[in-house]
Amino acid sequence: MKLDSHVAVITGASSGIGRAIALALAAQGVSVYLIGRSEKKLFAIADSIKGGQKVITCQADLTQDQDVRRVCEDIKRQFNKVDILIHSIGTIALGSMDAAPLTDFDLQLAVNVKVPYMLTKGLLPLIISSQGQIVFMNSSSGARSAQAQLGQYAATKHALKAIADSLREEVNSDGVRVLSVYPGRTATSMQEAIYRMEERDYHPERLLQPDDIASMVIAALSLPGTAEVTDIHIRPMVKNG
Repeated sequence: MKLDSHVAVITGASSGIGRAIALALAAQGVSVYLIGRSEKKLFAIADSIKGGQKVITCQADLTQDQDVRRVCEDIKRQFNKVDILIHSIGTIALGSMDAAPLTDFDLQLAVNVKVPYMLTKGLLPLIISSQGQIVFMNSSSGARSAQAQLGQYAATKHALKAIADSLREEVNSDGVRVLSVYPGRTATSMQEAIYRMEERDYHPERLLQPDDIASMVIAALSLPGTAEVTDIHIRPMVKNG
């Protein structure tokens, strides 16, 4: 499937995996709507995109319901279609059951679960109309297992998997594909912060690179309409003990 006439909405587009996917889609000629908290970073990404496709940046805090509604209305006004929706926004906090504050849990539930749910719900009519595709960026350490100190985070990622699986059953008959991606440790600023919290040395060269994830996502999105990839598990080649 050629993507060059498509419109893609990407959350978490200002850095990390979201940024890499945004640039990879733009390189395919896709018009992109980039959502992030840092207006400066979004502008820098937009300036680096070459080609005739449309590039829109949107600074927003998607944990605020009014911002989600504003974003949905702006997308309808700018494009009135959505072919690809990429959920790359995410946050993590470590902590044991007895020590982790509930405010951390509230934030992770908001960012990792409610935001993708609300944004998908708001844009779903446009996605169904385009027989589009939705990608949920999940986590290999969160959705597949629940390690010590990761109970809150894992709960949100299990919930995100449930949302994606249920949605797939609902919209496949409309021609909409739903993909969950489960990356292992990836060289991003969030991963660097996790290593600091774990008091471990950070070696980004040993980890997955954001461009690795973007390449896999582009390949899945480009499949013919007769096929669907539902889950991608990808991990670093080098064991980071």
